[in-house]
Amino acid sequence: MKNRIKYCIANFKMNLGTQTDIMRYFTVLNNSKITDNTQTEIIISPPFTVLNQAIMLTQVSTTNIEIASQNVNDNDSGAFTGEISVEMLKDCGINYAIVGHSERRAHFNETNKQINNKNKILISNAITPIFCIGETLEERNNGLIEKTLTNQIVNGLNAINNNIILAYEPVWAIGTGETATSEIIVEAHQIIRNILNDIGFDGEKISILYGGSVNRNNAKELINLNDVDGFLIGGASLDAEHFFDIHKIIEENI
Repeated sequence: MKNRIKYCIANFKMNLGTQTDIMRYFTVLNNSKITDNTQTEIIISPPFTVLNQAIMLTQVSTTNIEIASQNVNDNDSGAFTGEISVEMLKDCGINYAIVGHSERRAHFNETNKQINNKNKILISNAITPIFCIGETLEERNNGLIEKTLTNQIVNGLNAINNNIILAYEPVWAIGTGETATSEIIVEAHQIIRNILNDIGFDGEKISILYGGSVNRNNAKELINLNDVDGFLIGGASLDAEHFFDIHKIIEENI
């Protein structure tokens, strides 16, 4: 389905979190003269420390760029030291937020129930979740890919029926330099669409991104795979020129 929106999303993780960092990044993007295209969307997800600065830079940028949060707490407010609420994100002008990233699941023990609550609270506040799913190497080797993805999707999207972006990120390919084969990616994306259809979504209308060691050298092959609607990019997104090159490849191959 060619009319799904394609996304090029940068996840800085715990990097580029100073005002100088974000200023330099936008300077490179502006100098790159990225063309605006209604079929593609650029989203940058910097650390919380520069969300406000990043939003301000988008307002004077020569390119249409959206800013995403890397996380949100699943409570409206309260005694949650170090956390950030959906109201705070709205006040910044945030329209997207990453939810369920494997690093949050692994390092901070986030459960499917918490992730589901985050998806709900974002959608109820008109912020689109970038909902991450993916299997570990052990789960893949034990033939549990479909079971794992089904569990994450069904429980993460409980009582939700619209307004999401999915990102398939096989855990074993994140930050390792290992990229899933074309066959693995196509199979996983089709499994995901089938699961979405089974639980009441129109799987053909939902953009499903791939994430896992995406770079300028493999982006053309990956974006031309059936059902791949763009990328959630980690390490390669930290270099603004590299990120721009990947976006350009998406633009040239849709």
